[in-house]
Amino acid sequence: MVVPTARIAGADGFSERSMPFSQAISASAGSQASRPMSGAGLAQRPGLAIAFGALELLAGALLIIWAGALLAVDRPNLAPVQAVDGEQPIPAVASPPETGPQQPARKIAQDLIAPPPLEVSAIERIEPRLPLGELGLASWPETPMPDDWRETLLYRPIATSSAAFEAMGRTVAISGTLGVDPDQSCSFGEAAWLCGQRARAAFNAWLRGRALKCFVPPETDRFAIAAPCKLGKQDVGAWLVANGWAMAAPGGIYSKAEATARTAGMGIFGPPQ
Repeated sequence: MVVPTARIAGADGFSERSMPFSQAISASAGSQASRPMSGAGLAQRPGLAIAFGALELLAGALLIIWAGALLAVDRPNLAPVQAVDGEQPIPAVASPPETGPQQPARKIAQDLIAPPPLEVSAIERIEPRLPLGELGLASWPETPMPDDWRETLLYRPIATSSAAFEAMGRTVAISGTLGVDPDQSCSFGEAAWLCGQRARAAFNAWLRGRALKCFVPPETDRFAIAAPCKLGKQDVGAWLVANGWAMAAPGGIYSKAEATARTAGMGIFGPPQ
């Protein structure tokens, strides 16, 4: 009969000896029983970590509950507005907190800053004053224009004389006026001066490159025309004649304006400028 044997290490860990298999099992069990229970110490560390984690979670929950209690102090209880006809309820808006009784504003130098109180019975309505000149009595009548002419903005105008300009490839003379040629000279008393150049310069200075709104024919026709123009809401011809930088056409609408300019000695009717 063959008895199974086993090789086990000696006490020094290097020498080996053979013995029957059953004795080897007994020897191995005895050696394990004699070793210290180091694995139990290792098993206790995860338990401690779990315990510390549970304590931290509990402390965090207590802090959250405490913070919620602090935020809930003096919070107004807002009730939502009842829904109407099946609509969603509208959340109520909190009113601003009261800061205390309102104090009236202190009055400082009331007689100097605030106007004195007026009695309605003491106010008297008077008639409006007359215009300073004849130009303010009535607006100029509109000049009848062909049906195919349209009111068009002409940008960056440049005066070529005291009553004509060029803009966007067009040459336009202000209707109802007679311009002064740039080479023309005027006399005032015994003095002669180049009023034509001064009138053109005054027209250019007044325009300042601003767009003029004129009644002009379609773009296919680019011949020189005479047309009424406006700068904003101001009639260009009325301004030129009233300031003495152009003359009124015979039987035109600017005859009274020219007479006023001659009497006042304005523009080309006055002294050298």
